[in-house]
Amino acid sequence: MKPDTTTPTTASANRLKAQGLIDALAPGYLPHIIDGQPCASVDGQTTTNYSPIDGSVLNQTALGSQADVEAASLSSSRAFEAWRQWPANKRRDVLHAIADRLEANAESIALMETADTGQPLHFTGKTAARGAENFRYFADLCSRAADGHSYPTPTHLNYTMREPIGPVGAITPWNMPFMLATWKIAPALAAGCTVVHKPAEWSPLTAAFLSKLALEAGLPAGVLNTVQGLGGGAGSALTQDPRIKAIAFVGGTKTGSRIMAQGAPSLKRVHFELGGKSPVVVFEDADLDRAVDAVAFMIFSLNGQRCNAGSRLLVQRSIHNEFVKRLVQRAQSIRMGDPFDKATEVGPLIHGVQLAKVKAYCDKAQQEGATIECGGSSHGNPALHPQGHWMAPTIVSGVSASMDIVQDEVFGPVLAVLPFDDEAHALALANDSRYGLSTYLWTGNVGRAHRLARSFQSGMVWVNTEIARNLSTPFGGMKESGIGRDGGDWSFDFYMETRNVCIALDEHAIPKIGKK
Repeated sequence: MKPDTTTPTTASANRLKAQGLIDALAPGYLPHIIDGQPCASVDGQTTTNYSPIDGSVLNQTALGSQADVEAASLSSSRAFEAWRQWPANKRRDVLHAIADRLEANAESIALMETADTGQPLHFTGKTAARGAENFRYFADLCSRAADGHSYPTPTHLNYTMREPIGPVGAITPWNMPFMLATWKIAPALAAGCTVVHKPAEWSPLTAAFLSKLALEAGLPAGVLNTVQGLGGGAGSALTQDPRIKAIAFVGGTKTGSRIMAQGAPSLKRVHFELGGKSPVVVFEDADLDRAVDAVAFMIFSLNGQRCNAGSRLLVQRSIHNEFVKRLVQRAQSIRMGDPFDKATEVGPLIHGVQLAKVKAYCDKAQQEGATIECGGSSHGNPALHPQGHWMAPTIVSGVSASMDIVQDEVFGPVLAVLPFDDEAHALALANDSRYGLSTYLWTGNVGRAHRLARSFQSGMVWVNTEIARNLSTPFGGMKESGIGRDGGDWSFDFYMETRNVCIALDEHAIPKIGKK
């Protein structure tokens, strides 16, 4: 790990600018936005949002309760009947206007996201552009969202149409809060649904800013309501609210299970993007230079806090030692430090609870005989603030497939490495997981690529590449990694109901009963 060489003046200036933006957005406290207006919690409760960089207070945030969720869902229900009737081209135009506002405020979004999450500006600088891309993509699909199919027969014409399901709830996580909020909200709005958004309590800032920008862009009041709060409070109330017809959730598998149970009495539709423990399978015939680049990027970027991180590395035994050596050298060259410095590549984890969890996995693996090849702590870097949640890029070898560090989602910059002998062994190791989100395969053998791609138990397979985002393709996982798919028409299948209409074309023979 390279020593922190932050330029104090630049990083400090960015931090001061971020705090100024937070203070302007949240004078006194960060409110809910319900029915187009900022508002306090009904019971007046707030919670404190702390910096992951140094533990300082960023702001106070409204702490939502069932009463706040009820107000938001009622607002969304009232707004739904008008919003669903908007012509598709009019919805398209307002979604493009939101995208324009995001791009115009790209620096502000990046600075607040970095302050809130500890993600380096190196990555958050692209956050607004990715959010705008989500809005533009689904804006351009507005005109076909209701489209269906035709199924004619000689005697009947069947055709389908789609209509928005109603007010929906979006519960989004803290690892990429802004982008993932837009990933859920944009298609829902394009489909004609209204949304109650409950962002993660550890990253409340950019969700409020998104609501503010959407209103400025012309989105009608009540179409997007934002309620801050805890999962067990506002989140639980949202999943049980009878006005909310569906829940789109990104987060942990255990929470997803609870949401499904809470929504069962009202038969809520659910879409879950849950945990992952994605394997990266590297064969000896792969382009190893490119594979090293991709493996390092997919586990250490975004501080290792990404659902589809390639956190299990399976390397053919013949190249195992050399490949691990190269990865260790790469990990040790990563610049960890103040995320407000644009040269920083890894910042602090978002919260002390998360840091303790990640370190506990590493400590347990070491106690069970694994080797920490590099990282495991932030020691050796006195420039890092002692109250920050620092975790150096970590590589763990000598693990067995049954260890917790191999089976569980650690959600930090920690890579567990296992060797494999042949194709069958690699496939068995890759599928030995309760998760099934992504698999990354590196090989120069085209036949092997196709054989394994159809045998991996995951919703997505990426061959000779890191994750390559394409908004038209289905994104989602198998097993405990989720239910449903995002992207393109798959998103509309979730946010819309499909109706079939059957019309007789002629006087076909109708069966008779009770008539002689």
